[in-house]
Amino acid sequence: MPLTMNREVFITCAVTGSGGTQDRSPHVPRSPQQIAESAVAAAKAGAAIVHCHVRDPETGAPARDPALYREVTERIRDSEVDVVLNLTAGMGGDLLFDGTENMAMSPRSDMAGATERVAHVVDCRPEICTLDCGTMNFNEADYVMVNTPGMLRDMAARMTAAGVRIEIEAFDTGHLWFARQLAEEGIVPDPVLVQLCMGVPWGAPDDLNTFMAMVNNVPAGWTWSAFALGRHQMPYVAASVLAGGNVRVGLEDNLWLGKGQLATNAQLVERAVTIIENLGARVITPAEVRTKLKLEKRA
Repeated sequence: MPLTMNREVFITCAVTGSGGTQDRSPHVPRSPQQIAESAVAAAKAGAAIVHCHVRDPETGAPARDPALYREVTERIRDSEVDVVLNLTAGMGGDLLFDGTENMAMSPRSDMAGATERVAHVVDCRPEICTLDCGTMNFNEADYVMVNTPGMLRDMAARMTAAGVRIEIEAFDTGHLWFARQLAEEGIVPDPVLVQLCMGVPWGAPDDLNTFMAMVNNVPAGWTWSAFALGRHQMPYVAASVLAGGNVRVGLEDNLWLGKGQLATNAQLVERAVTIIENLGARVITPAEVRTKLKLEKRA
């Protein structure tokens, strides 16, 4: 098939994530101040969008406290560095079991209703928030990420009512199938934004055949981006641009700049900028992203 390279590329930096990486690198930000500072540094390095989770400031464990999201949001906005804020809404659907005989929900589960799962989005009103568009087994901690059709419809409606653009996170082809359904129902409004999440166990593997199957299932007219985990993060910068998409890098997905060299978010963005520009494409600005995605800049 002909090459459909994207010549106008935006970079998303996934700043900290919800994985158990807090003790594997000193650069993984924990407190709202650290998260905001890392996000601002990434923006200065060339990221048009920063995708933020929050963590317990003391332990670094994943959290979903609305007060922490509020502090991150205010610190980024008060920095006066122009960047599009994207908050996760992926927390609150973590189902765990204690073994394989007692199949009652483990007390370690974190299951919340739609109102609670999007409370920080409604409060902070970021320009973008994520919607994990399906249920999936996760390798980390052996749990199930639960996102039922009814839950997704409810959450998406609340996000849209708050004036927030939805970024669909698709971890497998079936997630794209349901995303198309949500768009056809008008629950996810145009312009539709999709993040292809590659190599996340046990979703879509990050081989190029599977990647192109994901790309080919993105409807014409949708804007998409992609990432892969670990050492494949930077190769996927090139692959995404060459396939017609945008890119995501950051410590949520990869801790390393090179062998034995732990990265900062800014360094990962800088490396992505170099790859994109060496391919002959241009890294676009937050203002250009807002025009493309019809976003409302928040004060």
